[in-house]
Amino acid sequence: MVTLRLMWGLLVMCVVAASPRRYVRQAELDNYDNNNVDLDLNVDSDDVYDYYDGIDEPQIEIGTLSPDEDIDPSHHASLEEEEEEEELPIKPQLIPSGSGESGTLMGPSAQGGMGTCMLCTCLVGSVYCDDLKLDHVPPLSKETTHFYARYNKIARIGKSDFANLNKLKRIDLTSNGISRIDDDAFFGLPALEELVLRENYIRQLPALPPFMTLIDASLNQLGSTGIQREAFKDMPRLLYLYLTDNNIDHIPVPLPDSLRSLHLQNNNIQMMHEDTFCNPHDLNYIRNALEDVRLDGNPINLSRTPQAYICLPRIPVGALI
Repeated sequence: MVTLRLMWGLLVMCVVAASPRRYVRQAELDNYDNNNVDLDLNVDSDDVYDYYDGIDEPQIEIGTLSPDEDIDPSHHASLEEEEEEEELPIKPQLIPSGSGESGTLMGPSAQGGMGTCMLCTCLVGSVYCDDLKLDHVPPLSKETTHFYARYNKIARIGKSDFANLNKLKRIDLTSNGISRIDDDAFFGLPALEELVLRENYIRQLPALPPFMTLIDASLNQLGSTGIQREAFKDMPRLLYLYLTDNNIDHIPVPLPDSLRSLHLQNNNIQMMHEDTFCNPHDLNYIRNALEDVRLDGNPINLSRTPQAYICLPRIPVGALI
């Protein structure tokens, strides 16, 4: 019996010797419950902050590491330049005037006041400067196609006001008090098709480019000498000619065959000739295009010269007695 116990004791000792050694930290965890330590889950947040404040966090040391050789040092400089460029204020742009001179600044610091598009309304190629009390034609961009400056105080149109505006198609200067227009103010505009000069004090109609489609110079002071001889002869595209209220004493012939509407109301026209509208040498000649002729308000009796308008599709409007 004693021998059996000794053998059992030796066996136990061998097993203990052969087992791995336990670490102190593991032993502490195993004995955690045995130490009667209560874990309080409702820990105050201030205690938690105090706990973390007491921990010494590792400090990050700022060294003097050299930049990667593959990185271009000028890259950072270029980024800084781009940021500076984005912050730069918008500079006023120089818009050349029609005369090809220095032009005017189109921006907050425009020379002599606000620029044309700051003062007027600019929509694509159209410039609207109506009722702004302008006393001269403002500088225009070379891209301008339509210009409206109605109800202003422009008294004169100079030869440089519209110079080099090769895309300008329409000009409307209604009711400005214009009394003088330089003879070559409009003639050099190759794209000009429509010119409206109503309600001014014009005594002499200037030379106009050949591809006009509409001319309206009503309510002026052209009189008997204000229209140049054969002024409209070489205008193959002219459709509308309005010269009412001008004290004109004759019909400005010859008129192009393309003409559709001729308004000469309230003038001083007293007679018409056989060749005013028709061709007396060709009885088959018919002016199909000219359907609208207004002669009312003139001291003329249309019934006295029926052969003057026999080629027209419609009888002119005017006195027949």
